[in-house]
Amino acid sequence: MSDDQDRRHDPEGPEWLQDDPDAAHGEDEQLDLGDQPGDSQHAVVPAREALPERIYLLPIHNRPFFPAQVQPLVINRERWEETIERVAKTPHHAVGLAFVGEGGVEGLSHDDFPEIGTAVKVHKLQGEENQIQFIAQGMQRFRIQRWISRKPPYLVEVSYPREPVDAEADETRAYAMSLINGIKELLPINPLYGEELKHYLNRFSPHEPGPLTDFAAAITSAKGRELQDVLATLPVLARMQKVLPLLRKEIEVAQLQSEISDQVNAQMQERQREFFLREQLKVIQRELGISKDDRENDVDTFRDRLESLVVPPKVLTRIEEELDKLAVLETGSPEYGTTRNYLDWLTSLPWGVHSQDQLDLAHAREVLDRDHDGLADVKERIVEFLAEGTFKGDVGGSILLLVGPPGVGKTSIGRSIAEALGREFYRFSVGGMRDEAEIKGHRRTYIGAMPGKLVQALKEVEVENPVIMLDEIDKMGQSFQGDPASALLEVLDPEQNVDFLDHYLDVRLDLSKVLFVCTANTLDAIPGPLLDRMEQIRLSGYIAEEKLAIARHHLWPKLLKRANIPKKRINLTEAALRQVIEGYAREAGVRQLEKQLHRIVRKAAVKLLENDQQSAKVSVKNLEEYLGAPLFRKEQVLKGEGVVTGLAWTAMGGATLPIEAGKVHSLTRGFKLTGKLGEVMQESANIAYSYVLGHLAEYGADADFFDSAFVHLHVPEGATPKDGPSAGVTMTTALLSLARHQAIDRPLAMTGELTLTGQVLPVGGIREKVIAARRSGIFEVVLPDANRRDYDELPDHLKEGMTVHFARRYQDVARVVFD
Repeated sequence: MSDDQDRRHDPEGPEWLQDDPDAAHGEDEQLDLGDQPGDSQHAVVPAREALPERIYLLPIHNRPFFPAQVQPLVINRERWEETIERVAKTPHHAVGLAFVGEGGVEGLSHDDFPEIGTAVKVHKLQGEENQIQFIAQGMQRFRIQRWISRKPPYLVEVSYPREPVDAEADETRAYAMSLINGIKELLPINPLYGEELKHYLNRFSPHEPGPLTDFAAAITSAKGRELQDVLATLPVLARMQKVLPLLRKEIEVAQLQSEISDQVNAQMQERQREFFLREQLKVIQRELGISKDDRENDVDTFRDRLESLVVPPKVLTRIEEELDKLAVLETGSPEYGTTRNYLDWLTSLPWGVHSQDQLDLAHAREVLDRDHDGLADVKERIVEFLAEGTFKGDVGGSILLLVGPPGVGKTSIGRSIAEALGREFYRFSVGGMRDEAEIKGHRRTYIGAMPGKLVQALKEVEVENPVIMLDEIDKMGQSFQGDPASALLEVLDPEQNVDFLDHYLDVRLDLSKVLFVCTANTLDAIPGPLLDRMEQIRLSGYIAEEKLAIARHHLWPKLLKRANIPKKRINLTEAALRQVIEGYAREAGVRQLEKQLHRIVRKAAVKLLENDQQSAKVSVKNLEEYLGAPLFRKEQVLKGEGVVTGLAWTAMGGATLPIEAGKVHSLTRGFKLTGKLGEVMQESANIAYSYVLGHLAEYGADADFFDSAFVHLHVPEGATPKDGPSAGVTMTTALLSLARHQAIDRPLAMTGELTLTGQVLPVGGIREKVIAARRSGIFEVVLPDANRRDYDELPDHLKEGMTVHFARRYQDVARVVFD
């Protein structure tokens, strides 16, 4: 090739293709070999000089193409349309196929192409919407000598190497006969190869070892790399030595597939034969009058169920009596249906069936840590409970009561306990239940009578020792139909539930192996005798760090999975998530937090679809676009004379409670209370007023201050009812601050009840109150000395950075507050 030709074919030149001698046959020439006389699908190029020295390349990735093949190919129109158009303008209509591996044809470079490929002739070119289809007729191997264009459309200079072969050599003939025998052996096993062999016989002589070897390799299902190795092997004898093992392996796979197919067909024929015989038997029995009726079928069904159960003797006696009754009743009588339903329930219960407990503390910790963030003390208490069961051998007969605000994970904790033990789990809510028959069942004398919820639970879980959760046990009601809470006394008493009597079954049922887990928001509404039978585990609210971990590990992934949105499509920054927690979801649990995150997912999905975005980023700057203005602003601790921050406990968790005392006028002496206070808090306010009135001089205030002062004590958020014995110390401090004309100059909160003599009494909800203080940014609190133990039991992450003062008498409080 001359230097001028080299420059003309330089890929950097803009007009290199127009100077290509192979492309100089006109732009209007169309490639449709089916319409051209003299061409056919099975045409062979007889001479090497008919193939061009320059050839366009098409990469293929499933398996290499062999010279002995004639096969349709489908390529991507957008990617390779220009290449095919240029092939169509060549007189030889040939293109090179090169196997580039099984990873696909995207992101290729010229280094990914092998040195050896196959030149094919293009027939029957057809273009569809996104694809181009044509029939490729394998011609000859080529070797790439030089790259002319290293970018699509790929153009290379090639040579057509010789394929050394001694067709008359004994070894060559022996391998050829082995290949022919293998092909003949494969035909009856797998008829799919019949058409391929027909094309081969039409094109080549069976005595030509080169094409024979290529054809044998082409009909195997070997991997692409193995076939490319065969294609690149030019000596025919060496190529035959590589192809013969591949063909033998193909025969073995086909034989195995044929055996499996024969077995499946035999089984299907056997089942069909059995089905026809059974149908014929039914007809014969019906004609002879010896077929079973529905009653006998029912009796047999019930007896079959009993074979796998260990039924107590008294229950078995009852079942036999009912079966004898069923045998004499008419199937159309109402009593037959009643008796049949009764036997159905009795024989469906898992008598003597138990699941094996998995008393592995390491597994239990792993399950609890996987399902829940935070709650370290609760997890430890559950592990202690399981450890005790390890020594006893089982954990049956125990009743746990999980108490805490809504949304802290009580129900999911119960489910995790069941998974840690390897037991079945059943949950039903007793909230709003007014009929004790829901627990103990209806008597069979009533129409539509059914067993109680506990019997239904055992039937569903099919074992005698499941974990049964009684949800919302503090919300049971009472009516003229009975008291469900009293009915639960027998169920939840380990001494009594060994012989639990359901009114419908009317036989004794052993519930002692069941682990009962109850949940409640408060303990006030639970009757004392029922509460006495349960072991309490308190779940308090979460602080911001715990909520952050829960949202990251559980809530956010769950919401994205539920919406089927990939994680990378919505990017929620950690700062934005913290703002959601602090500005929109300050409740003790995480239910409101989940709702707010769900709003973000919904609005982000709208943006992704309407704006055709690939991803959406949610940050602090644009958070209000998703959630609106924050529901909660950063709490400003009220300051001034007579203003003190108290700590309160509610069913929703802890809260800060500012209390304000102010002097209205000096015309007359008086004391006024506002803020929708309950009776207990009104008493606390009067005690505080009396105590301060009698000890003004002792605390450095004007002894005559209240003689002419009309004092107003107010607790903000007056629309919210407030009651409880924990605000006495706070009210006293507010009145004393007013009398001393001294404001509290630092963030400080307190709780505790006060007596007339100045004793500070203990209060409840210490954990919730400490969490509320931290949430409001207050890290110095005053607690009753009697609550020192409650504070010491708090986890370290709650006590970190806190300054706590314990007070026995009010003098201790005054010393901290007023120095």
